[in-house]
Amino acid sequence: MADLNAITALVKAAAMELIEVAALKPCQILVAGCSTSEIMGQKIGTSSSLEVGRAVIAGLLQATRPAQLYLAAQCCEHLNRALVIEAGAARLYNLEVVTVVPAPKAGGSLATAAFAAFHRPVVVAGLQAHAGLDIGTTLIGMHLRPVAVPVRLQVKTIGCAPVTAARTRPPLIGGERAVYKATWSN
Repeated sequence: MADLNAITALVKAAAMELIEVAALKPCQILVAGCSTSEIMGQKIGTSSSLEVGRAVIAGLLQATRPAQLYLAAQCCEHLNRALVIEAGAARLYNLEVVTVVPAPKAGGSLATAAFAAFHRPVVVAGLQAHAGLDIGTTLIGMHLRPVAVPVRLQVKTIGCAPVTAARTRPPLIGGERAVYKATWSN
């Protein structure tokens, strides 16, 4: 059995480091994808664990709530990688809400745990987040704003799952004569 407290602590540490490196601001979105199967050392999609999903969500919320960020939890491929997010974020970002309630085998344990833990959860078809955390190579890139920039975190694995992170920045335009000063706010 997995050490759920250790999973929560590692997820929180990874998310907090990403929030700091990405310089995320209140009301921005951090997207997370997670394979609980991979955390447990199994092939993605084969051993979904709601307990592990709850531990991951707990760590993510412990990092995002104090930072006043919206957390988006990616569903599995059976729900076309839709995302669970707070209703307020869906309104703020004008996101397309879809009708479904995630379950461990149709949406995944992360999304199921997020739907239970959020105050007013909705599921949206897609979004463009300001940063992302991918635990177990679930491919969250489709939900990041252009341009995604890899972030190398201190936490390299959670359980047996590799951890990948990214922040985003606005595209640089103008060519060789352009002057770029990093004063933007995602």
